[in-house]
Amino acid sequence: MKACVWNGAQDVRIEEVPEPTIIKDTDAILKVQTAAICGTDLHAYHGQVPGFQSGIVLGHEFMGTVEQVGSKVSTIHVRDRAIASDITACGSCWYCRQGLHWNCASRSLFGYGSAFGESLAGGQAEYVRIPYADTVLIPLTSSLPDDRVLFLGDILSTGFLCALNGGVKPGDVVAVVGSGPVGLFAQMSARVQGAAKVFAIDRVPDRLAVAEKFGSIAINFEKHDPKEVIAAATSGRGADVALEAVGGKEPLDSALQVVRPHGTVSIVGVHMLDNYPLSTFDAFVRELTIRFGVGDPMRLAAQILPLIENEVIHPDKIISHRMDLQDIAEGYRLFNERKAFKVLINVT
Repeated sequence: MKACVWNGAQDVRIEEVPEPTIIKDTDAILKVQTAAICGTDLHAYHGQVPGFQSGIVLGHEFMGTVEQVGSKVSTIHVRDRAIASDITACGSCWYCRQGLHWNCASRSLFGYGSAFGESLAGGQAEYVRIPYADTVLIPLTSSLPDDRVLFLGDILSTGFLCALNGGVKPGDVVAVVGSGPVGLFAQMSARVQGAAKVFAIDRVPDRLAVAEKFGSIAINFEKHDPKEVIAAATSGRGADVALEAVGGKEPLDSALQVVRPHGTVSIVGVHMLDNYPLSTFDAFVRELTIRFGVGDPMRLAAQILPLIENEVIHPDKIISHRMDLQDIAEGYRLFNERKAFKVLINVT
């Protein structure tokens, strides 16, 4: 079968690799129809993932049709149309029963080798083996097109969780640091949860223009101080909730600076820093709530799907480029150079 294979930093190629097979009786084989390139794929693209090796099939945003199921798969059936969660989980341990799938001891992440658990090939391929299929696959009963529902498997769930963990309430002023795909979905989700104003903080003009198109108030932090802008709009208080959707010191600094006393900072950006210099005294004095989260499609799908079906959220409108699997290397290049906002991949 054809698959997108990592061969070193910024070197991805379409290669012929063996088709996956059922290994455990809880597995399924998914025939992939549609995939996407995610911002976190760029960590792999640049070789920044510990233990990453040549030959890994990339991708953790994908959906398709079930081709085979193991003998103990009971809720997923052959020919079902399904979205794959980007993370995997057993579905039966204590954490899974609480809906905390990322903390499952058996968890992993498609397309990241053994960096986060079991080594799993990714979904930028014609076929994928899905462990714990009854838990990891999200079956679709509606006829919504792939481009409307695909992002439920990662970035939409992540943005939604960011707003959810922020405790956004009707009337709140929300600041979102980052206007990439996850940040944009965090902005949409904040409005769904009742935010009166949503500020989008970024430095990339094209991304801020997209955020404005969806109703956010854009702040280019290279031209204006976000703390001053938001303070001026809130009688000096600051944002009720700050959502950080980028990762890294500068974005987290910004989120902490713009939030008001007794506010909440919700973080879903991928952070690689081991020693972030957080002023615990400042956090104590301002009585801040600081919460990290990892998107969980398996837990959140039931809440988000109706929003898509009822056209409250329009995930497909963030797509800037559509291309076939054979052209995915060009898709990575465009996405890496910020010449593409979101790349959708037609696999079959």
